[in-house]
Amino acid sequence: MSLDEDRPPPDWLGDVSAGVDAWTRRATPGPAVEEGHSPVSRPSRRRGRKAPPPEDTATQVPQADPESVARKILLDQLTGQARSRKELSDKLAKKLVPDDVATRLLDRFEEVGLVDDEAFARAWVQSRQPGKGLARRALAQELRRKGIDDEVARGVLDEVDPADEEEAARALVRKKLRSLARVDDVTATRRLVGMLARKGYGSGLAFAVVKDELAAADRDPLDD
Repeated sequence: MSLDEDRPPPDWLGDVSAGVDAWTRRATPGPAVEEGHSPVSRPSRRRGRKAPPPEDTATQVPQADPESVARKILLDQLTGQARSRKELSDKLAKKLVPDDVATRLLDRFEEVGLVDDEAFARAWVQSRQPGKGLARRALAQELRRKGIDDEVARGVLDEVDPADEEEAARALVRKKLRSLARVDDVTATRRLVGMLARKGYGSGLAFAVVKDELAAADRDPLDD
């Protein structure tokens, strides 16, 4: 008898499927799933999506107090140019700074000379009078819109030399005349006087300056 005949028969004898499993060492199947139930699967993981880290409260910056915010706004506004108190007050109000905080800081800025309506008005007049040729009447309106007190404005405007005001009017007329070369003298006179009126000049000075400048350009001005 051969050795193979002495061996006991294998467990899978007569069962082809079990025999294949034994020879290929295939993993033993998991527990059977009852009919009507789905097999339990592992939770799926989506690539590239991670749970957000917990909020780091230690690095949170506390909200700035209104006074610090208002002080920074004022310093930023005053960098590079002067501003009137009203302009600064309007800016703080737009940023929702409480009225009491705004008033306290503006008072303090005035005490140290960072806010000075008289100095602001003087600088404004010195730039607008020769630069734009504005008369004192027009300058007074601009200062009022800037929130400058009328008494302060009058004091500053009184410093304007009438001769400088007249010379600014003459410069405006000479410049405008170059574009009126093909306009008749009557129309030119009316346009020039109207321009000076819009710049704040009175009618007496306006007509006198226009008459002189038209005559100097060999043109016949309209009589007063």
